[in-house]
Amino acid sequence: MWNTVFPYILSGISVGGQYALIAIGYTMVYGILRLINFAHGDVFMVAGIIMVYMAASGVPLWLCIPLVLALTALIGFVIERVAYKPLRTAPRMSAMISAIGVSYTLQNLVLYVTGGLNQIYPTIPWISNSVTLFGATTKMVTIVTPFLTLVLVVALVMLINHTKVGMAMRAVSRDFETSQLMGIKINQVISATFVIGTFLAGVASLLYFTNYTTVIQTSGAMPGLKAFVAAVFGGIGSIPGAVVGAFIIGIAENIIKGLDIILFKAGIISGPMGLATFSDAFTFALLIIILAVKPTGLFGEKTTDKV
Repeated sequence: MWNTVFPYILSGISVGGQYALIAIGYTMVYGILRLINFAHGDVFMVAGIIMVYMAASGVPLWLCIPLVLALTALIGFVIERVAYKPLRTAPRMSAMISAIGVSYTLQNLVLYVTGGLNQIYPTIPWISNSVTLFGATTKMVTIVTPFLTLVLVVALVMLINHTKVGMAMRAVSRDFETSQLMGIKINQVISATFVIGTFLAGVASLLYFTNYTTVIQTSGAMPGLKAFVAAVFGGIGSIPGAVVGAFIIGIAENIIKGLDIILFKAGIISGPMGLATFSDAFTFALLIIILAVKPTGLFGEKTTDKV
C-alpha cells in the first residue's frame, strides 16, 4: 500500500513547493497593498516562455537560468510601475481591474508570439534526470523542489526580519500612511516586494515546467489560481501560512489524482471511478470549507477596523 501511495505524496510535496513559491508573491503584495495581483500566475507563465525562446536561440542553459530569473523580476518591477503605481490613491477596485487587464495583456502577447502553439520546455541537466527513491521512480526536480523552497522561504523570512528593507516592508504592511509620514520610501518598498515575488515565481517556473514540459499562454492560469487559494487557505498576508497551505493543497491534489489506483490496489473498488476528475474541484471546495470555519485562514490574523 505504501509503495502505491508514496509516489503521489512525493509528487504532491514537489507541486506544493512550486505552489508555495508562487503563493508567496500573492501574499507579500496583499500584505502591503491589500491588492490581489491576478497577473502573478501569468508572470510565472511568461518566465517559462522566456526560457523556451532563450534556450532555442542558442544561449547556454547555465546562462539562461539567471537571465530568466532577472528578466522575470524586471517584468514584476515594470508591471508595478506601469499598472499599479498610478492607481496608488485610486479605489481598490481600480487596481484589481488593472491587475486583470495586465493578466490578459500578458496572455495575449504570448498568444501573438507563439501563435497559440505548445512550446516545449528545454531539458535542464541534472534536475531533469530520473531517480529512484524508496522504489518510486521520479525526476530529480521532485526531490530538489521542497528543499529549495524551504531554503528560499527561510532566506526570505531572514530578509524580512533582519534587514532595513524587511523592516520597511513590515512597517508598511502594518500602517501604510504612518510609514509614509515617518519617511519610509513607499514606492521603493512596493517595488522591492514585486521584484522578490516575481523572482520566486521565476524559480517556481523553472521547477514546474521541468516536470510539465509544455508551455502555452494559459499555462499560468491554474497554478496561479491554486497558489492564490493556498495563500488564502494559509491566511493571506502570512508567508508561513502560504507555504503550509501550498503543501497541503499539493499533497491532497496528487493523492486524489491517484485515488482510483490506490483504492483499486487496496481492494476497495473493482474498477476506475474517474475520481481524478475532482482533483481541481477539491482545492476550491477545501477553500470554501476553511473560509466558512476560519475566514482568516489557518495563520491569518483577525483585524479590527477602527471607526
